[in-house]
Amino acid sequence: MKRFSFISLTVFFLFILTACTDDSNVDEETGSSDTGAEEQGGDMTIAIPSDIVSLDPHGSNDDPSEQIRDTIYEPLVTHDEDLNIVPALAEEYEQIDDTTWSFKLREGVKFHDGSDFNADAVKANIERIQDPARASARSSLLDMVSEVNIIDDYNIELVTEYPYAPLLNNLSHGAGKMISKELIDADYENALEQADSDLSLEEYYELRTAGGDDYDAAVEDISQFVGEMVETGPVGTNYFKFESRSPGEETAVSRNEDYWNTPALLESITFKVVTEPGTRIAELESGSSDAILSTLTSNTDRIEETDGMTLMRSDAVNVDYIGFNTSKEPFDDPKIRQAISHAFDSEAVLDGVYNGSGIPANGPLAPALLGYSEELQGLEYDMERAEQLLAEAGAEDLMINLMVNDDNPERLDAALWLQESLNEIGVTLNVEQVEWGAYLDATGNAEHDMFILGWGNTTGDPDETITSLYHTDNHGNNGNRSFYSNSELDSLLDDARRETHEDTRETMYIDAQEIIIEEAPSIFIRHGEYLNAYNDNVHEFKANGFNMLDFSETYIDSE
Repeated sequence: MKRFSFISLTVFFLFILTACTDDSNVDEETGSSDTGAEEQGGDMTIAIPSDIVSLDPHGSNDDPSEQIRDTIYEPLVTHDEDLNIVPALAEEYEQIDDTTWSFKLREGVKFHDGSDFNADAVKANIERIQDPARASARSSLLDMVSEVNIIDDYNIELVTEYPYAPLLNNLSHGAGKMISKELIDADYENALEQADSDLSLEEYYELRTAGGDDYDAAVEDISQFVGEMVETGPVGTNYFKFESRSPGEETAVSRNEDYWNTPALLESITFKVVTEPGTRIAELESGSSDAILSTLTSNTDRIEETDGMTLMRSDAVNVDYIGFNTSKEPFDDPKIRQAISHAFDSEAVLDGVYNGSGIPANGPLAPALLGYSEELQGLEYDMERAEQLLAEAGAEDLMINLMVNDDNPERLDAALWLQESLNEIGVTLNVEQVEWGAYLDATGNAEHDMFILGWGNTTGDPDETITSLYHTDNHGNNGNRSFYSNSELDSLLDDARRETHEDTRETMYIDAQEIIIEEAPSIFIRHGEYLNAYNDNVHEFKANGFNMLDFSETYIDSE
């Protein structure tokens, strides 16, 4: 039996992320004092590289969305600065047996709409993310929960279908963050009304519990409308609440004065969309933005050499990779994938594109994760072997399209590097730049040949990276945009998530990576760094090991 009991939570807020896409050692800010912090607040503006895709925690797996959602919502458990699981909305938790966990919920917590956080809210959230009508891209993180048993208002049991080692880690993910039950109910009522359904909310919930053909028909009727109200008026419990959004421009949150823990010092945060990296730095230089997220490795010197700016630089729990759409020709042939992999010089790209930032990646798991091994051998750069494999596959005059998102020049440069390399062996690679939201849609719907993305682990468990990216069940928006399927790998990953002995799990994840390296659904580029920056008017601006921001003590100098 495992027992975890923590009555107080001192360092609470940090950001996790699914995710799907990228996702600290923080430079200590000098010159601040408790006295100054108590008197300071301010309105902070942060320039971000892409607009959000969804304000719904059961929505998309992208970093910009999660950065903002993390200020609005909270999970049952979270991570401390060392990425250990600690309490959040659940102040105690205990593993009763292999498949049963109990949670004692924090009392006196209110959602932004004034409703109570309690066991009913937890049950409503888990049932919603599992509901096919929501069609959550994050459902796989909690689909193993088979029962949600309410003991009383502030005690709840979660029962899993099978022993599941990463349950607490998955509950810390954005998928486990809590939406107001009143909003969930109103959202379903809106969907039923929009679909002209004769069902009441209570009847729909009864159908959902029973399942069957009538439920399937109801799901089909309302699925396109579920989520509308959460997107336009998100309601959580966190230290900021949603204020406004101008799509493509900015999203604003304001301080939650009734926050159950210590309220934030900042009065508001505006997340401003600034897609061009140089323009983000110009925003910092001019003071138009107080901080920027995701600067390029080529810009680090500019920031570090400018007085009044601080670069936040920390190892990323992520992997940058090039993916093949294995569901279509010619990438259904592993020899073609292997050939192109051998034509990619990852060390040269690491130096030439990423300016030596990060470390080479031979597999999907970053050094901080269980299963990472320096002994793994990737497909090395070998142009002769690449040509040989193309010949063995009978490939002639290959023409390939590679998609990259248009707000990431480093990915474009990596694509151009591969383009030049493939040209040497008679393969034509066309590089297409696509707007971020459209890019996620296209790659999620298999409308691509190849793509470049990053995956930032946001649970601290290897299952969230490797199962999301390569399990058959996660094709498309759930993470597996390579549409890769391997029954041996699926079985191994299923067994690994059930295994409770850490040493055995570690071996299983190493074995899984060996299969992935050999089958080559991806070319692994690097495990990167998080590169954010802020001006010297900003104090106590922090990020955790998942590059999620902690605003609990942040403040801006008054003018």
